[in-house]
Amino acid sequence: MTTETNTALYRLLTWLSPAYPVGAFSFSQGLETAVHHKLVTDMDSTRRWLQDILEYGSIWSDAAIFANAHGATTISTIEEINEFALAFQPSAELKAETLALGRAFVQTTLLAWPSPLLEVANQTIGENFAYPCAVACAASGHDIELIPALQAWCHSSVSNLVSAAIRLVPLGQSDGQKILAALERQILTTAERAAETHLDNLVTSSLMAEICSMQHETQHVRLFRS
Repeated sequence: MTTETNTALYRLLTWLSPAYPVGAFSFSQGLETAVHHKLVTDMDSTRRWLQDILEYGSIWSDAAIFANAHGATTISTIEEINEFALAFQPSAELKAETLALGRAFVQTTLLAWPSPLLEVANQTIGENFAYPCAVACAASGHDIELIPALQAWCHSSVSNLVSAAIRLVPLGQSDGQKILAALERQILTTAERAAETHLDNLVTSSLMAEICSMQHETQHVRLFRS
């Protein structure tokens, strides 16, 4: 591996690690409601739920948004993609989630891993930075190639929901790792598909996950913020 590859890998591992202080651990993207309604009850139903979100739902759309933001050549284009990312959110909680994570990511990254692109984009977009756009700008600003960045993004997104499922379903740690192993090919394929998808062609098909996200807003007992 070249020095550039090692550097890119190190930064992706850092930014998308559970230890990076963005607060991703407090969000479940409607999974908490799915467990409440017994739509997700064990390892197999968890895997199917996450695979649907990865291939057809919020992780898929975020990956496509990430890819388009990474390839943007002007700040105005990044701003337009960011506006699209916010408008594309199917529920108030998911919009609040992407904004909260985006703000936290930008704040920490500008302090520890600054880049001119992220600094200028932040000056333009301000507090309304969607999370996938923020990470994509950081990756692009540090000359990290798109495909490894997308693979890391998809893996991190799935891993966060696996962690939520371990607490909610509940599942054992070994079950969580089995799910991640089972979704390896889908994660890589989703990243490759997202890299080739223009936002004009972006569609999702995960209605139950979106409904659960909406219902979570008024769920009486909640451990997670979405």
